[in-house]
Amino acid sequence: MSFGLENPDFMAWRANIRSKGRALLMLFLFSDVGDDDAPTRIRVGSHTDIARVLAPAGEQGLSLGELASNGFAESAGRPEVLATGAAGTVYLCHPFLVHSAQPHRGAQPRFMAQPPLLPAASFDVDSPASPVEEAIRQALRPQAGSARPG
Repeated sequence: MSFGLENPDFMAWRANIRSKGRALLMLFLFSDVGDDDAPTRIRVGSHTDIARVLAPAGEQGLSLGELASNGFAESAGRPEVLATGAAGTVYLCHPFLVHSAQPHRGAQPRFMAQPPLLPAASFDVDSPASPVEEAIRQALRPQAGSARPG
């Protein structure tokens, strides 16, 4: 989520199709993180599903509560990967990527951070100039041989 962060209820935080307030989702690993160390789960390709859900909501966007109300069902069939790696690993991800925490099963604590990368200017999905904008634009194109949710 990238705006409305002044609300203490994180389920009210918002995102919109222009990714207002967030250029990238960044995951910093400050300790070694293995499979048992509560690595962040990532649904590969889910940014395209979320772009399609956000598009009709316009500039107002949707809250995390609204997006999560169906358990992110639109991305449920996506493969999942874990954000694991050695200390110092940084994952740079599309800001719409569906990701979540999971229980820690390891013996050692893990240290991670998810600081925002603020955009220099608002995204313009009609005239993309960055890889993030291009990914949003591609997600909004009709898919050959498939119906787009609408």
